[in-house]
Amino acid sequence: MSKGQLIKLWAWSLGLFLCFTSPAPAQTIFSPMQQRLSPQTVLRQLAAADVIYLGETHDSPADHRAQLRIIQALHQKQPQVAIALEMFQRPYQPALDRYLAGQITEAELRQQSQFDQRWGYDWEYYAPILRFAKAKRLPLIALNTPTEITRKVARQGLDSLTASDRQFIPPASEIRTDNAAYRQRIQKIYEEMHQGHSSSNNFEQFFQAQVLWDETMAERIAQFATTHPNSQIVVLAGQGHIIYGDGIPSRVARRLKNTPNFVQRLVLLNPENIENGGRAIADYLWKEEE
Repeated sequence: MSKGQLIKLWAWSLGLFLCFTSPAPAQTIFSPMQQRLSPQTVLRQLAAADVIYLGETHDSPADHRAQLRIIQALHQKQPQVAIALEMFQRPYQPALDRYLAGQITEAELRQQSQFDQRWGYDWEYYAPILRFAKAKRLPLIALNTPTEITRKVARQGLDSLTASDRQFIPPASEIRTDNAAYRQRIQKIYEEMHQGHSSSNNFEQFFQAQVLWDETMAERIAQFATTHPNSQIVVLAGQGHIIYGDGIPSRVARRLKNTPNFVQRLVLLNPENIENGGRAIADYLWKEEE
């Protein structure tokens, strides 16, 4: 993945219908080492995982088509699928629940979750996935930190948060900023974004906001996995939150380290110019033609 693409991913972060017998001809799957993989093998491996991350570029229609197809294929194999969404912030879980229960319409969900103000990408990218979840009675999980909290941390740091601010985020003791490789990667991106004109204090706050975002989503995934041990969780999140496993996945694993045989799989959708740097950027690279 090029530096420019990573900058784009992190900048966005802050502010198949596949059957199990044959793949659609326009879709191919690779390992991080660019070895072509059998779709049947990959889907079997995904179906055996507890949590699957589908890393998207938010404004890519191809990514969202692939997400729906993968979810549909997994549901054929394992009906107990839950869909966890970066696109919805945690205070708006009740709106998702009301939508699934048929108490509000899709338009009302969009309004009551403040989707347009808080996410801002095209509703129709995600609407088919929401409709499928409703039709199949699949849980929808709101993952994200409230925008107000992320912005406050980016401006003033974690220490600025009040008790009221903390009701939708993990305890301070669970917000870990000690991943050196993750810090280094984000700092390079941050410096490129600001062309060297921002102070180290500003970076620290930026980094804390990013980590808070990851930890908040990881906490919610871990909570659901604990209370619903027979469900498979499919996570829809930006690529920047899952690459190398440093963002959300490692933080879920830390919370569930005592869960026997817990398996997570990372799928990067339609990546370009992958550079593994000695580390696997994901388990699978899923490419779909427009």
